Amino acid sequence: MTEKLYEQDAFLMKFEASVLSCTKGKKGFDIVLDRTAFYPEGGGQPFDTGTLGDVKVLEVHSRDGQIVHTCNHPLEAGTAVTGIIDWERRFDLMQQHSGEHIVSGLAHALWGCENVGFHLGAEAVTIDLSLPLDEDQLAQLEQEANRCLWLDIPVKITYPSPEELSRIHYRSKKELTGPVRIVEFPGADCCACCGTHVTSAGQVGLIKLLSMQKFREGVRIELVCGGRALRYLSRALEQNARVSHLLSAKIFETGTAAERLLEENAALKSRLMSLEEARFSALAGQYAGAGDVLLFEEGLSSDSLRRLCDAVLHSCGGRCACFSGKDGQGYKYAVGQSGGNLQALVRELNQALIGRGGGKPDFVQGSVQAARTEITQFFAERTTL
Repeated sequence: MTEKLYEQDAFLMKFEASVLSCTKGKKGFDIVLDRTAFYPEGGGQPFDTGTLGDVKVLEVHSRDGQIVHTCNHPLEAGTAVTGIIDWERRFDLMQQHSGEHIVSGLAHALWGCENVGFHLGAEAVTIDLSLPLDEDQLAQLEQEANRCLWLDIPVKITYPSPEELSRIHYRSKKELTGPVRIVEFPGADCCACCGTHVTSAGQVGLIKLLSMQKFREGVRIELVCGGRALRYLSRALEQNARVSHLLSAKIFETGTAAERLLEENAALKSRLMSLEEARFSALAGQYAGAGDVLLFEEGLSSDSLRRLCDAVLHSCGGRCACFSGKDGQGYKYAVGQSGGNLQALVRELNQALIGRGGGKPDFVQGSVQAARTEITQFFAERTTL
């Protein structure tokens, strides 16, 4: 049985050990030590990485009571090695895991929420709670969680006897047998847990709840803690500073400025649509009874191109093909023919002009990578009778 140094001291970064065995595994070489400070994946917490001498530790898992270190190179049994933990990764995971305990414990204490799911990802942490919360409760939860950090009360880790355990109110997702490790953040949480944690709440640094969405009968909360929270808020501030500069708005007034910009944009879109409708109506009148029509109109969106084609189609009495774009950049198209079948034509069009698109038998849309002269020649060779 490997001695679990990480349970004795989560801040142990360097240790000495002996290699008990080394076998070839699926992802490298599986090495078992007599003692280790490497945490194996489990309880929602990812494994540690680092080195054993000159060998890289890629993964760590618990198998049949042994802790297996998957490494990139072998080590001979009986060899004495120095293990070094990737401390930046370990401390980040400790901050996230400890923050999750505090948030889950407070949600349980305040509203009776059970933690029914926990994932510690590379970017953020998610907690699945059994009961729904509203935005005011989410804000309260974040405030209380950070208040716990400010008090900076030491974390208590104990291995109570079965008699003592029966008198303790603690969170656990399953029935436990054998020695139980209790991790307590006084005033916030008491939970059975085998993971690594900070020694006092203040070491979590900061807890930021990012989002909340409905999940089954309850909610899923996304959060970041410690260094991740600092980096997240720094990036958010940087982005808001850019928006502030672009909108010529004060840092806390970017939302109002963005709303104003959207209103102005909506008004411009409405005016543009009115001008387009007038233009399309004039073109429809110009090509009334003209039969087959090929039009090029600059600066149209796919929707505007569709509306132009539809307007002219109903007046020309033939097939209407409308294109918008520029040579070297490609053209969007809309082609319609009342009561016609354009499937063969659109296949030829896409093949001849390096295009893609389709639609209904009598109306198709897409794009081509061709010059205006090539498009004009294509339709000149395919006039309808």
